Amino acid sequence: MPTWHPFFLYLFQVLCSFLNRKDRNFRIFKDYVVFSLFNNSYFEKMKLEDTYFAHETAVLDAGCSIGAQTKIWHFSHIMSNAVIGADCNIGQNVVVSPEVVLGNNVKVQNNVSIYTGVTCEDDVFLGPSMVFTNICNPRSAIVRKTQYKTTKVCKGASICANATVICGNTIGAYALVGAGAVVTKEVLPYALVVGNPSRQIGWVSEYGHRLDFGNSGEATCPESQETYVLQANRVQKL
Repeated sequence: MPTWHPFFLYLFQVLCSFLNRKDRNFRIFKDYVVFSLFNNSYFEKMKLEDTYFAHETAVLDAGCSIGAQTKIWHFSHIMSNAVIGADCNIGQNVVVSPEVVLGNNVKVQNNVSIYTGVTCEDDVFLGPSMVFTNICNPRSAIVRKTQYKTTKVCKGASICANATVICGNTIGAYALVGAGAVVTKEVLPYALVVGNPSRQIGWVSEYGHRLDFGNSGEATCPESQETYVLQANRVQKL
């Protein structure tokens, strides 16, 4: 393999970065050139960097982890030690703080700040401008960085636009938090909650449809045709 001067390597990387932004198909040509001129380890490194997409205005701090096929859009900031899974979509003006963990296929809409202490499992939806907190009694003059409370959003749950989640609570699997709601306590799996403070008004399926259990204790999702049972104030899918 030929030895390339570091300056020419730098110029090549700058050119690749510029053309990637203009024409994503250029990556095919770039990978061919890298494979032909450099060693395989360098080629594998370049391929690894191309497994996710980040807009040129996004800021990715050293030490963050981003999964394959994830997309990060305009003016978003992924901070060090944040972990983002595969197939996620991070909208515009999003901040993902240190130690945050997002699972696979998490959708984060515009203007969301995800603070240290938050964990979102797979398939979670975070609506536009929804709000997390990590301190219940914040004061500008009092440093409480060692007192962050944890918040967990379980698999498949949705938190709709402008909702607020007070820290220290768990949003159960496939729960749906209505737009503008303020969550101050645990939300059960499959629960539908609305209002300030939030209150449960029903149950939803994994597809997000209201479930009517009636007197039988069973309900069918109109879209998936899956059957759910309600027992002891808990919903399970059959």
